[in-house]
Amino acid sequence: MVAEIAFAGEMVEILLVEDSPTDVMMTREAFEYHDVLNPLHVVEDGVEALAYLRHEGAYAGSRLPGLIILDLNLPRKNGHEVLAEIKRDPSLQCIPVVILTTSTAESDVLGTYAGYANCYVTKPVDFQKFGHVVHAIREFWCGIVTLPSKTR
Repeated sequence: MVAEIAFAGEMVEILLVEDSPTDVMMTREAFEYHDVLNPLHVVEDGVEALAYLRHEGAYAGSRLPGLIILDLNLPRKNGHEVLAEIKRDPSLQCIPVVILTTSTAESDVLGTYAGYANCYVTKPVDFQKFGHVVHAIREFWCGIVTLPSKTR
């Protein structure tokens, strides 16, 4: 079964904000294994994520993603700071943000929900478990939620 997240009849682009090459590879492999066909764009730090979302510099031609998967432990600007900037920006605040991180700290969970993250998922280190997490994210965002109309 091939799955895609549709956004007002259009395939949603997904922005993965992740600095670990291993986690990026695992995410790509899990998407492939679970037949998620949505375009996956990867940036390695918080500053790059905001440049991508604001179409700045090398990202002048980027498309606004319909879903952001955000790690918390990022260089230059951490995930908490990125989340805060996304949710303060009227042109970005409606994009769902899934926190996918290794942190199990209660302060991180509370802080991201207080910062209006849409959900918090602890990243498993085992590939099979990680694949199940990706599958669950896909099922939720593909089959259950209603996303807002795309406005640019």
